[in-house]
Amino acid sequence: MKIGYACKLIGVPNSDMKSCLLKNASSEKLTELIKYNIYSLSNIIDYNIENNIKLFRISSDLIPFGSSEVNKIKWWEIFREELLLVGEKIKDSNMRVSLHPGQYTVLNSNNKEVVQRAIADLIYHTRILDSLGLNQEHKVILHIGGAYDNKTLAVKRFAEEFKLLPKNVKKRLVIENDDKIYNIEEVLDIGIKHNIPVIFDNLHNLINPSEQKLSESYWIDKSKTTWKKEDGIQKIHYSQQAEAKKVGSHSDFISINKFMNFYKMLDKDDIDIMLEVKDKNLSCVKCINCTTTSLNINELEKEWSRYKYTILERSHTKYLEIRELLKNKSDFSAVDFYTLLEDGLETEGDSGSYVNTLLHVWRHIKNFASDKEKDNFFKYLENFKLQRTGIKTVKNYLKKLVGKYEQEYLLNSYYFLN
Repeated sequence: MKIGYACKLIGVPNSDMKSCLLKNASSEKLTELIKYNIYSLSNIIDYNIENNIKLFRISSDLIPFGSSEVNKIKWWEIFREELLLVGEKIKDSNMRVSLHPGQYTVLNSNNKEVVQRAIADLIYHTRILDSLGLNQEHKVILHIGGAYDNKTLAVKRFAEEFKLLPKNVKKRLVIENDDKIYNIEEVLDIGIKHNIPVIFDNLHNLINPSEQKLSESYWIDKSKTTWKKEDGIQKIHYSQQAEAKKVGSHSDFISINKFMNFYKMLDKDDIDIMLEVKDKNLSCVKCINCTTTSLNINELEKEWSRYKYTILERSHTKYLEIRELLKNKSDFSAVDFYTLLEDGLETEGDSGSYVNTLLHVWRHIKNFASDKEKDNFFKYLENFKLQRTGIKTVKNYLKKLVGKYEQEYLLNSYYFLN
C-alpha cells in the first residue's frame, strides 16, 4: 500500500510552482518558469523519497499554459534530460505519480470548442508523464463531466470522445466519481463498458451516493475489477469533510482516528490511497507513520520537533502530554501521539501562550541577533502585548531572523506556517 498527497508541499522551501499573467507569457519568461518548476518538482520528489512517500500527484501547473497555444515552447524537447532525471528518481524509489486536470477539462461537453480544449489538456498531461519516462501505472484522472439535461446523451458523448483520444492518452486515463453528477455506480458502468480503470472517492460517494445504498467496501472491491495488471494496483481517493464549511470542502487535516477506521475496513495491502486534504504532506506523513507496523520512535520525535512550538502556543497542557508520551521509547502509540497533536491544533491559544512561545523561539537566535534586532524584537513583543500589533507581525519578524541566521531546526518547524 502506498499513501500519498496532491500537488503541493507544506513547509518545504523551493517546492512551489510559478506562473505568470497571460500578457507576460513570452517564450523567455515561460522557459524561465518551466526550468524553475522542474527544479521544484525534483525537490518535491526528493522530499517524498526522504519521507518514504510513494504516491504523489504532480501539479497541472508544472508547465505554465501547458495546453494553450500561448505556450509554443517544445518544453518536452528543451528539458528532456531534466525531466528524465526526475523520472529516474521516481522509478528508482518505486514511487507512483499522477495528474488530475481541473474542472474545465470536460470531455463530454456539448460545445465542440470545450471538447477540443479538453483533448488538448489531456494530451498535455499525458505528455508530462511520457516525458518523465514513466509506464502505464502512472495515471491521468478525469471526471466524466456534465449532464447537460440528458445524462444518457452526455455519457454517449464521453464514450465517443474517449474512443477518439490518442492511444497514449487512453492508456493513462482513469475516471472518478464526482460529488454532484456521476455517482460511483454510473462511473463504474462507463469504466466497465469502455475498459477504463475507476477511482473510488469516498467523500464524493458520501455526498453523491448511488441509488443502491451499498457499502464503501463493496464499491471499492467493484472498482478494483477495472484495474488491469498494466494499470498497476487499484488507487482510491480519501478525504474528510471540513466542519462548518461548504459540502465537499476538504478538511484542514486528516483526523487520524477516522482514517484508521477506514484503513482497517479496507483490510488489504494491494491498494493505493491518495489523500485530498489542506495540509498535504503533513497528513500524509501522519497516516504513513500510523500504518507502519515497525515504526521507530525517532520518526515521532522528528515529527514532534516540527510541531512542538505550534502546539506550545496553543496548549501548554497538550505540549506536556505529548512530551510525556514520547518518554517511553519502547511502548508508544503513533495514533495516540497524533490524536494529542490534533487536539492541540484545534485549541485556540491566548496572549500568554503566544508570548511564551515567542520567547522560546527567540532563545534559539538571541545570541546571533544584533543589538538593533534585539530592540526591534522586544518592541514588536511589547506592541503585541498591548494589542497594537498582531501575532503574525511578530512571527514574521522572527522568521526573517531565523532565515538570516540559518537556524535549520526552526526553518524545518511548522511554527511559521500559521
